[in-house]
Amino acid sequence: MELKSANAKLGASGEKAACRYLKRHGYKIIERNFKNPFGEIDIIAAKDGVTAFIEVKTRLTDTFGAPCEAVGEERKRRYISGAKYYFAGRRIDCTVRFDIIEVYRGEIEHIENAFY
Repeated sequence: MELKSANAKLGASGEKAACRYLKRHGYKIIERNFKNPFGEIDIIAAKDGVTAFIEVKTRLTDTFGAPCEAVGEERKRRYISGAKYYFAGRRIDCTVRFDIIEVYRGEIEHIENAFY
C-alpha cells in the first residue's frame, strides 16, 4: 500500500507539473482526471482549435524504460474510446489529438500526436 501511495503522489505531482507547462504554453485546461467507462484521461486541454487528450507519465528513473514506453496499445485504445465518450452528444468543432507528456527527473517532454 505504501508503494502505491508513493506512486500516486509521484503521478499527481507530474500531472500538476504538466498542467503548469501546458498553461505556460497557451493551453486551456478543460478537464483533469476525466473518468469514463474506459478509464481515466489525465488531462484534456485546448489550444488553437485543437483538443488534446493527454496521458502524463512521470518517472524518476529509466529502469523500466522511457516514460512514454509505458503507454501501450491497450491504454491508447482506452484513451481513444474515452475521447469518443467525452464528445458523445456534443458538437465537435475542433481537431482532436492524443499527446503524451513525460515528466522525467523534473524535465518535461511534450509529445504531440503520440498516437491515433
